[in-house]
Amino acid sequence: MRSFADTLAAASGMAQDQIGQALHGVDGPVADAMRHAVKGGKGLRAFLVMESCRLHMRPIQQAAACAGGIEALHAYSLIHDDLPCMDDDDLRRGQPTVHRKWDEATAVLAGDALQALAFELVARAGSVDLLRAMTTAAGIRGMVGGQALDIAAETSDTALTIDQITQLQHGKTGALITWSATVGPVLDGADAAPFMAYGEAIGLAFQIWDDVLDVTGDAATVGKAVRKDAAAGKATFVSLLGLDGAKRRAQDLVTEACDALSSYGDDAETLKEAARFVIARGH
Repeated sequence: MRSFADTLAAASGMAQDQIGQALHGVDGPVADAMRHAVKGGKGLRAFLVMESCRLHMRPIQQAAACAGGIEALHAYSLIHDDLPCMDDDDLRRGQPTVHRKWDEATAVLAGDALQALAFELVARAGSVDLLRAMTTAAGIRGMVGGQALDIAAETSDTALTIDQITQLQHGKTGALITWSATVGPVLDGADAAPFMAYGEAIGLAFQIWDDVLDVTGDAATVGKAVRKDAAAGKATFVSLLGLDGAKRRAQDLVTEACDALSSYGDDAETLKEAARFVIARGH
């Protein structure tokens, strides 16, 4: 049996191959910026797609197209998130952000193109339901809505509560993770509820751990700027729960995620390893 690390790397590689094939023969700064943006990630969302599809015996070509699509969509969101009008970051995945390596116009266009490519790739799976769910996860009821709440919070005189931060992060970070986990059952026409519960739990745990790393990590390891939230006086899980409290909440969510897949027994062990990885990672 392959290790979790090998399975994660294989899923990431398949997603990268899908994006690379889609961009084959396309030249110019925007295409180069797209290739730059998708390099170096953990590939967690691609992994969730591949594993949920494996458990539901979906064809590898169908799963790989969706894995490539979600990684393209995630990369688009990071490009735009790093822009001066958003988080104004210089470093992402240990490399210069797209607008620093090229310019803001190229970054906007590369992000737009990756978003379009994401839907092109997922469309190959042949499921309108899956595409519809992706639009919701990516849009105002999901990732974009969460980002909008995050931006609004930065200029508000009132700090967010735990419930408000949870709502924000279910959209900003959790929506794409949850979509990834549900690809297999949606394509299979099976009950997606256990995978939705699993995805929501690890999506929130992922963001809590990002808050932990922002306090305890260093930029060289994390691959992006750290301690920005504290410097901006921004409410986070760590600022509201304390470091130990945030870690406990993340652990509880991992337990919830694993319990959600209990009916799948040992077949879901790799997904359970992924849940544990979310709060064991250093970046």
